[in-house]
Amino acid sequence: MPPQDPQQTDWDPRAPADLRGRVYLITGSNRGLGFFAAEQLARAGARVIMTGRNPNRLTAARAAIERRLTDAGLHADLETLLLDVGNLGSMRAAAATVRVRKKLDGLLLNAGIVHAPRHRETTPDGHELVFATNVLGHFALAGELLVHLAAARGRMVWIGSLSSALWRYDLSDPQLEKRYSGWRAYVQSKTAATALGFEADRRLRAAGVPVSSVVAHPGYSTSGRTPRIRGVNEPSRLGRFADNLQAPFTQSKERGAWPLVRALVDPAVEGGEFWGPRYLAHGAPTRQVSAPLTRDAEVAARIWEVCEAATGVRWPFEKAAKTALRR
Repeated sequence: MPPQDPQQTDWDPRAPADLRGRVYLITGSNRGLGFFAAEQLARAGARVIMTGRNPNRLTAARAAIERRLTDAGLHADLETLLLDVGNLGSMRAAAATVRVRKKLDGLLLNAGIVHAPRHRETTPDGHELVFATNVLGHFALAGELLVHLAAARGRMVWIGSLSSALWRYDLSDPQLEKRYSGWRAYVQSKTAATALGFEADRRLRAAGVPVSSVVAHPGYSTSGRTPRIRGVNEPSRLGRFADNLQAPFTQSKERGAWPLVRALVDPAVEGGEFWGPRYLAHGAPTRQVSAPLTRDAEVAARIWEVCEAATGVRWPFEKAAKTALRR
């Protein structure tokens, strides 16, 4: 267990600070971690832009949060936006919609594929599906919205995973064209996302852009230990039974969202940090140390180049810095 300090313990995930007037965008908000992060932000008064690729599921998720907050005597300030992060055209359209707004305080890059397909699949853009969804789409979206975040001196949060410590990243084959497996695809994507989160903070600092980049992970969070919510989380009896057998070292997705939300809104959190559950797989959110490979600046720089080439997006650091100076 990592050492504790006052900043790490002075936080109640169920009662965050008043976030009225703040605007946050979450990718993959219709279920899982993204849904509960959206609910927690909305409970604190924030305006939340919920995104997802399925309009029916997105509508159901929004209705569920509104219902749950109404039952608690609260108002939910929500809107929905269609966004498939695995599709660069969808990403650009969503980013253009967001840029019409005057403010964006935070970006939670949550959407992703956990259960990767058994065989390699590609997106309409020709990229490996898991890498495109978990990495490329978020890299491009963050770049497209960087100026907006800089205007609000905001924050972006990338989602890592404990699995990053279990596999060596293959820089020669980022999209697994030579050797593919579902497990390799997932772990390499999470390693890349974590490394990019740290590299983004280094580049933002160097360019004088007042946007912080943080990485957070949810520990081992399962659907079977999560409250049943119609249209959002409906595990089978067998699934719930199996997940409850792992109760000593797992937690609900509701609790798994705690580190993500704290990384996004806590003023004590600084760019370049890594946050997760206190006991690695479960517990209150605390500062952690990520796998050594994810902190390798040379590796991260090479992944950054891969993402620039694949997406055609170059982050507008100079424009973002100038925009922030004018505010």
